Amino acid sequence: MLTLNFPEGATLIFGGSGGIGRGVATEFGRAGSAVAVCYNSKREVAEETVTELRALGVKASAHRVDVRDESDVARVVDEVIGEHSRIHTLVWAAGPVVEQVPVAETTPELYRRSIEIETLGMFTAVHAVLPHLREQGGGSIVHLGSAGDHWFPALDGLSVIPKAANESLLRGIAKEEGVHNIRANSVLVGVIEAGMFLELKERGVFDEEWEREVHKLVPLKRWGKPADIGAACVFLASNEANYVTGQQISVSGGFGV
Repeated sequence: MLTLNFPEGATLIFGGSGGIGRGVATEFGRAGSAVAVCYNSKREVAEETVTELRALGVKASAHRVDVRDESDVARVVDEVIGEHSRIHTLVWAAGPVVEQVPVAETTPELYRRSIEIETLGMFTAVHAVLPHLREQGGGSIVHLGSAGDHWFPALDGLSVIPKAANESLLRGIAKEEGVHNIRANSVLVGVIEAGMFLELKERGVFDEEWEREVHKLVPLKRWGKPADIGAACVFLASNEANYVTGQQISVSGGFGV
């Protein structure tokens, strides 16, 4: 097991039962951090993840939450603090399946759903956790963004646009909260063989032609794994990255270079 130097406490992962979020949780466990897995509907997956984390020898817990509900988010943060004593890192990995539609054909209902979960949800989580991080002398926030923030992929606006607001939020946190030893960084996620990608592939949204065209934009000519995203998150949350804040790391095989 690779053990990095973390502050005391747990990693709080919103969206920890998703395909990528689960991989991120696993990498934090492998690195020696306690983990609190937050989920909305995938209770069995969350509980399986907790069981696997405990088998790695770390403390782990599962917590149901609706990130659109401010009081529910506040309850979960208090619950996690009560169970783990301290939160050292908030990882934002929550989000709905992103329908691939042009901006012009995106309905207000779809857009509102993405904003409520991805953007307002993250702000609500950050708002609930910041006072605790300040009280504990610091910590970090890691956001799973989109590689499309650098090179906009057609039809992926329901992911890229809400996450772009989160990128600005992170820069604001880095600017204002550094005095409290709170860092904020983003991992820009490319095509990862998990979660949403596999679901949309099964539905035929991503077909062989789509994969061939996107591979042209990826120098490494292969898709990433959840562990690739997790490794970047673990580094940014660890004390080894104690002088890194307000930054983006694109884990996308070089997408758009």
